[in-house]
Amino acid sequence: MDQFSAHLDRGWELISRNDPRGAESSARRALEIDPQSPEAYNLLGYCAALDGNPVDAIEAYRQAIALDETYFEAMLNAAEVHIHPLHEYGEAIEMCELAIELAQTDEEVVDALLLKFDAVLGRDGQDLTEARVVLDRLPPAPYDNPAHTFLVGRAYYELGDLDRARPLIEDAAAKDPMHAEAWYYLALVRDERGDQPGATAAFLRSRELDLALPAPAWSLGRDELRELGRQVVATIDPNLGRFVRKADLFISDVPGIELVADGVDPRALVLFDGINVPELGVPVARLFLYQRNIERLAGGPDGVEGELRSSVEREIQLTFPESDTPGGRASRDLN
Repeated sequence: MDQFSAHLDRGWELISRNDPRGAESSARRALEIDPQSPEAYNLLGYCAALDGNPVDAIEAYRQAIALDETYFEAMLNAAEVHIHPLHEYGEAIEMCELAIELAQTDEEVVDALLLKFDAVLGRDGQDLTEARVVLDRLPPAPYDNPAHTFLVGRAYYELGDLDRARPLIEDAAAKDPMHAEAWYYLALVRDERGDQPGATAAFLRSRELDLALPAPAWSLGRDELRELGRQVVATIDPNLGRFVRKADLFISDVPGIELVADGVDPRALVLFDGINVPELGVPVARLFLYQRNIERLAGGPDGVEGELRSSVEREIQLTFPESDTPGGRASRDLN
């Protein structure tokens, strides 16, 4: 194996070990040998995304595509970052359309269409018309790639088509018992169908699998997250902040199993406890922040504060519809 290939292989090995900074070093060594390598720039982009630097990731992916206009993998990687955490859905759709034109196999078509579906869904919100058109272009099941079985099932779930979603999601969870996402969506499907015991069991399984995954390479320290939480509570709109201003702040990775068994979503971001306790004279006595779940949605360190702020505000509006804000009562409909 030549030195250039060795650096690339080493980089992807370090990615599998959740070491994006070590992998970045390998990518840069590869670029020293071949400054015009699209493969090295693609690896560099993947490192940046994994390390919570989405803007740097997009720059590297675009450089890879500039060097190789047919680089299908870099296009999908870029589209994924545009979708989350950047929420740049138009740019993601453009990347997906380029990739669809280049796709040579059914598997590549499915990869590109599923990412385009996510981008269209994010862009259009409640207008699901175009998202349905994208799904209609998918090759029919069954799929050789087990990941596609789940992702197509999840897409049908997002469209509200439980009849088509259920068998695919059940199949994905059965074939890969370690697939946290499949178990989580299986729980959602069971809940929608009124199977509460089955939903609880699947939620508990997804919680267990989420905890088994490594934390993001960029994960904040507990003290840093606690300080961010305090800043959010101190600086949100006073009409909302009055409900949580005196709350004690606690941090955990995810909600406890006893809470999940009682119906709390294992991927909840925040939870209020000790609500309207007369002897304490406060609307909320305790505020729990669930770090793994917050960081999953934040997508990088720069997104944590915003995710915290929106989740705390949303929870206040849902718990206290009398809150004197434009979103007060209407916020009941957010979920």
